[in-house]
Amino acid sequence: FFFYEYCSRRIMTVCGNMRRFQVVGRKAATDENPNPEAYRMIIFATNAVIAKSKFWYYLHQFRKMKKTTGEILDCVELVETKDRTVKTYGIWLRYDSRSGTHNMYREFRDTTLCGAVTQLYDEMAGRHRTRPRSLQIIRTAVLKTADIKRPNPMQYAKRNVKFPLPHRVESAKRGQKALSDRTFTTVRPTTYFG
Repeated sequence: FFFYEYCSRRIMTVCGNMRRFQVVGRKAATDENPNPEAYRMIIFATNAVIAKSKFWYYLHQFRKMKKTTGEILDCVELVETKDRTVKTYGIWLRYDSRSGTHNMYREFRDTTLCGAVTQLYDEMAGRHRTRPRSLQIIRTAVLKTADIKRPNPMQYAKRNVKFPLPHRVESAKRGQKALSDRTFTTVRPTTYFG
């Protein structure tokens, strides 16, 4: 019960925002092969436990090894340093729907790559009913203005972008009454301050 209540209070669907992990693992050392080849993956997950689980899931598809026959050498979270500017991210992915497996390309505007991936998971759940387990991110990139293809990020790529605020409500602050001192009034509020 406590775990359910804890998850329902979080921001995103899979109990939190997505984070980026670098996981390094290899097959367990034996007498025949004392120094096996190591494999590195960049994985998006909500925590390190899920990142390690996804690492073994993907590695088992490419190589003949799994958690019981291998070992994790390193699992570290990658944190973006330049998270003060808005960038356009392109994300290549594949997902399993009810009818088959599909490739897809999407674009998102965010300050961090993890924020863009969080938007991706939310949008794929809303538009395509995609479960997080059936979505695989192939590649990500920060796009230049000339490389943007989708119309939604393209409208922000102009040089002189303006964000007008035509209708403002003064009750945005906590503890303030809406637009007047009185709770009830006979005059409609004026929200346009041209």
